[in-house]
Amino acid sequence: MNEATNHNGYWQDAAGRLIPEELIKPIDRARDQLVREAISKGQALADQLAAYKRNLFADITAFVELSCEQYNVKVGGKKGNLTLTTFDGKYKIIRQVSDTLAFDERLQAAKVLIDECIMDWTSGSRPEIRALINDAFQVDKQGKISTERVLGLKRLGIEDEKWLRAMQAIQDSVRHVGSSTYVRLYQRVGDTDRYEPIALDMAVL
Repeated sequence: MNEATNHNGYWQDAAGRLIPEELIKPIDRARDQLVREAISKGQALADQLAAYKRNLFADITAFVELSCEQYNVKVGGKKGNLTLTTFDGKYKIIRQVSDTLAFDERLQAAKVLIDECIMDWTSGSRPEIRALINDAFQVDKQGKISTERVLGLKRLGIEDEKWLRAMQAIQDSVRHVGSSTYVRLYQRVGDTDRYEPIALDMAVL
């Protein structure tokens, strides 16, 4: 990256003002150069990682297709979790596909039915169950409801007829809105059965 001196001898500051180059302090010049060089190198690494990721996904998909061809089976897309391991077991690659779920308007019907159940059970219901139900419908910082917590209500094993209708409403309201595919690399720790991840995230290096 070049220094910010592309305005006929002026530097543009963060507010968009043009400052004469001769008025820029040496320390400000040095800081600008440090940041620009670091960003330039970082962007190059990010581009390499992005290319590596695309190629790795393609290589894994191609290998799965090659392996399945032995049985005259064609596998479409990048579906399914899998683990690929070296012959000596020292390294392995794990591909995970995570589905993204959301709820439609029928979740509101489920909440009404659940609230009615709580009202009916007020005298005898355990406070832990009420807290669990209320927590399941809390939104996070992005204003979203946790699908895991809501679906977890179905595991409570309550046989009340109204509760069962609420659980059916929850089930009917679930929609699949997409999926994300992750690939993680691991290496075995010595001769143990434990594997540690190979970090590609700068924050954990």
